[in-house]
Amino acid sequence: MKILVGVKRVIDYNVSIRVKSDGSGVEKDGVKMSMNPFDEIAVEQALKIKEAGGADEVIAVSIGPAKAEDTLRTALAMGADRAILVESTDEVEPLAVAKILKAVAEQESVDMVLVGKQAIDDDSNQTGQMLSALLNWSQGTFISEMEIKDGAVALTREIDGGLEDISVKLPTVLTVDLRLNEPRYASLPNIMKAKKKPLDKVTADSLGVDTAPRLSVVNVVEPPTREAGIVVSSVAELAEKINAARG
Repeated sequence: MKILVGVKRVIDYNVSIRVKSDGSGVEKDGVKMSMNPFDEIAVEQALKIKEAGGADEVIAVSIGPAKAEDTLRTALAMGADRAILVESTDEVEPLAVAKILKAVAEQESVDMVLVGKQAIDDDSNQTGQMLSALLNWSQGTFISEMEIKDGAVALTREIDGGLEDISVKLPTVLTVDLRLNEPRYASLPNIMKAKKKPLDKVTADSLGVDTAPRLSVVNVVEPPTREAGIVVSSVAELAEKINAARG
């Protein structure tokens, strides 16, 4: 079985986001970038499946500028066998991402696609679901537990009301949640080995996908500064303040 894992280069989750002075977006120049945390979990799960004998190859794929190669090298250092960078300077929207992943999945004849449930930059939570529809494959979303057996995947997924157990048939598209695993750290020897692992570069055009944005950003602003709280002396005063705030 082959597993394709989508990974995205995003602003590191420890970085304080700054809005550009012209309101056109957030500042990325000189800002630390890293792999989307949910995608790290997807890579780790693919590696666990391979180590358990459930897969022969793990392929990491990313879509973005040339600098996204660093993100793929991280996936290779974790243990992925090879990587594919789909180069694009556009802000690639979820539908275009899904179309690109569909083309790569079909070219590579994979049996499973693993992606994070969402990226921490746009929080769209759309790519996995769109990819499943485009491929006409089964899907499992928000996965916190999984087990492959008898050509199917038994899943526990997190939903608003708690947990849900389902089973999906292969081939499938799975989006992973935080509680599925704890991603490994790439050791220095593996980081060095990753430099020699194959990393192919293609373009979205070569895959027949138009990445031109369908949406435009009108303006980006900082959230309003939170006002300081106050201390009330009684429940009655608290109720009065609440009622006043409600109008």
